Amino acid sequence: MTSRRVQRTYLTLILLQTLSISLIWGINTLFLLDGGLSLTEAFIVNAGFSAGMVIFEVPTGVVADAAGRRISFILGGVTLLLTTLAYYWLWSIQAGLLPWTVVSILIGLGFTFFSGATEAWLVDALKATGFKGAIDDVFGRSQTVMGAATLLGLLTGGFLAQISLGVPYLVRSGILLAVIGAGYLTMHDIGFEPKKAPSLISGIRSIVRDSLTHGFGNPAVRKFMLGAPFSVGVFFWIYYAFQPYVLELFEREDLVFLAGLAAAVFALAQIVGGALVRRVRTLFRRRTSFIAGAVVAGSLGLAGVGLAELLPVPIGFWVAVALFGVVSLSEGMSTPVRQAYMSEVIPSEQRATVLSFDSLLGNSGGLVGQPLLGRVADVYSLGIGYLVSAALYLMRLPFVLGVRRLDLEADRSGLPPVQPRGIM
Repeated sequence: MTSRRVQRTYLTLILLQTLSISLIWGINTLFLLDGGLSLTEAFIVNAGFSAGMVIFEVPTGVVADAAGRRISFILGGVTLLLTTLAYYWLWSIQAGLLPWTVVSILIGLGFTFFSGATEAWLVDALKATGFKGAIDDVFGRSQTVMGAATLLGLLTGGFLAQISLGVPYLVRSGILLAVIGAGYLTMHDIGFEPKKAPSLISGIRSIVRDSLTHGFGNPAVRKFMLGAPFSVGVFFWIYYAFQPYVLELFEREDLVFLAGLAAAVFALAQIVGGALVRRVRTLFRRRTSFIAGAVVAGSLGLAGVGLAELLPVPIGFWVAVALFGVVSLSEGMSTPVRQAYMSEVIPSEQRATVLSFDSLLGNSGGLVGQPLLGRVADVYSLGIGYLVSAALYLMRLPFVLGVRRLDLEADRSGLPPVQPRGIM
């Protein structure tokens, strides 16, 4: 297998995986309400998903390091397929809160089998096939593919839901079959040998110990991980809060289609951000300078979104939409660079587990940040909520600057062979 084929395989898997996931993003709450749940119960079910992500992140990362990235990926596809069909069944019988919550937790389990394993497989396979380019570019292309697949999934899911709210879940199940098949046929572990241990328990203990050593024991990785909750936790809230916020800014709650701008702007920003990573990255000598600039831009953008409620209608609406695009673009460009930095400083044997632990910390921020910001918005206003989210998002900056002060080689790599004069 050549490095070019590795990249094509990775991008194909990302495309299918993201398309299957995003089909239900725009209608999931409506689906839960139509399934007999109250609004409060629907959010309890969604909290179950977040809890599942937190609970299972490290154990499933251990599976990827002990049994192989391919097995972890396939387990993720199978788990999501079964739980998606279970969701459809619960909807059809108008089930109660408990079974919905249990299945939601298991959906979180499916997602954790994916997280970390796919990126770790890519890095290992590229190194094994003699890849000489910048891995930032590959992650940037994957960001573009994810954005395009998300946009397609959102539009397709909304159209299918006009037929029946259950149809997107059946179509998602079909795409997940393709995900499983593609993983089985193309995602062979290259450049990685699963650890052989005398027993499963001792193997897990060994991998967890090693992953903590190369996670929290690695100063650069530790700082990145400690800053993750301020990014992921905030983004969960600003994404879902933007839908009612734009209707409020337009003062036309009957124009529900405007809420779709939240998802569309986010998806388009991913596409553009991924495409611009290579070009903008060359302006910075250090990866951390690039990430720090994105954090500042994102925080200022969030503050502007919050202040948009002070502007007259419909100016506030358009300002908020434009600035939300800036925030999404900043995050879309900085995420691939952060991924590339962390992948370079984590050993191959522990890479999947450490990346999963990073995802765990980020999702834990969502568990705390969403109710906190929701309460602020409920007591004051959504605009105030965005101002608070801007402050929380900026709290990532000291951690990024802490990584920069370490002055590691990974901070200066990732540029093309011939580069323009950097500004930082």
